Amino acid sequence: MSSNNADALRALAPLRTRDYRLLFAAVGIEVFGTGMWTIVMVFQVLALDDSPLALSAVATGLSVGLFAFSIFGGVVADRYSKRHIIITVQGCTAAVMAVVAVLSLSGAIELWHVAVASFSMGAGSAFFYPAYSAYLPQVLPPEQLLAANGLEGALRPSLGQGLGPALGGIVVGVFFPAIGAVIVAASYAIAFVITLFLSRREETGQMSTEERTNVWGDLTAGVRYVVHTRWLLWTLLFGSSLALVIQGPIEVLLPFLARDRFEDPEAAFGFLLAAFGIGGAVGSLVVSTLKLPRRYMTFMIACWGGGVLPLVLIGVANNLVLMLGALFIVGAVTGAGVVIWGTLLQRLVPPEMIGRVASLDFFVSIAFMPISIAVAGPLSLIVSIPAIFVVAGLVPPLLAAIALVAGRMRVTELQHPLDR
Repeated sequence: MSSNNADALRALAPLRTRDYRLLFAAVGIEVFGTGMWTIVMVFQVLALDDSPLALSAVATGLSVGLFAFSIFGGVVADRYSKRHIIITVQGCTAAVMAVVAVLSLSGAIELWHVAVASFSMGAGSAFFYPAYSAYLPQVLPPEQLLAANGLEGALRPSLGQGLGPALGGIVVGVFFPAIGAVIVAASYAIAFVITLFLSRREETGQMSTEERTNVWGDLTAGVRYVVHTRWLLWTLLFGSSLALVIQGPIEVLLPFLARDRFEDPEAAFGFLLAAFGIGGAVGSLVVSTLKLPRRYMTFMIACWGGGVLPLVLIGVANNLVLMLGALFIVGAVTGAGVVIWGTLLQRLVPPEMIGRVASLDFFVSIAFMPISIAVAGPLSLIVSIPAIFVVAGLVPPLLAAIALVAGRMRVTELQHPLDR
């Protein structure tokens, strides 16, 4: 068998498992529905109240729901059946979206209905993803987790940032927001039905009644585990610092660069974001075809730290092709690091702790992103935007070097060889 065929088979190996096929299909449909909702929500709000303030308030609901329950969702995932949590979340979200669709079709929908729906979707994600992260190692053998995370890493930008919003825009443009809400509700209903067919299995890594204290005690135990696990603590610190450094420039300042440099800034900005998203999907897929590197932590940190170096080009280059290539590389390399990170959580963290660690990772990431976005604008009044991108490209490699040394990543790699 040729090397290319072997790589392709390795990437697709998880799909041979029935329960993973069901999970993959459910997640894909859910991600598509969420991506479509981002467009439907915008135009539903504008139809009710053509105000940026109203749109901002409603759009914030999703982030608030995600943030409010992100840590608690991990505790629940470690306490109870992951399968039941996945099914319950999909069912509740489908029900909420069905109510929104009915209200929209009948003309009875109000702004607070849309806000509650967004909040519910965020809260559902906060419970779903820790449970999903902890459930996946029970469905697949350890050597297939990298491929599974790579497939999911490619799925999210393709459906959540690509097809979902694109189809949402077409549907709302041709019809009206209510039809889009119906499709979103149908997507979640289909995902819910699919999860009902997940096999009933004896789940490992679930705390027994005797092991449970109270929610605060369980959460404290999770934080204590992270603090005392050196590689985990320093990876989280580095990952959150990385989000703080690069998220704001990409989200807030890139449109201004496009406006200053190109005649058609809207199209240029859209292409730049697309390059970043496509790069993430490609990087995730490429990693899914490989075995876990021998120096897996060093490789992951190097991807995150070195992968953002092309942001320097964004600061200094006025050529659109160069900027597109730079963002594609940033997306691909950092996406590859994210896939390895998810795999390490599932393979090196004790099963009974995966949910809490995953939710803490989630919490730290989403906590620093809005800070970075809030700081980027005022900072650009003091420092030129090109200079900010140059610094955003140069600082992470230094932070990566600190994390590698302080986290003693090499020691962990020697103590826990994987896939060799």
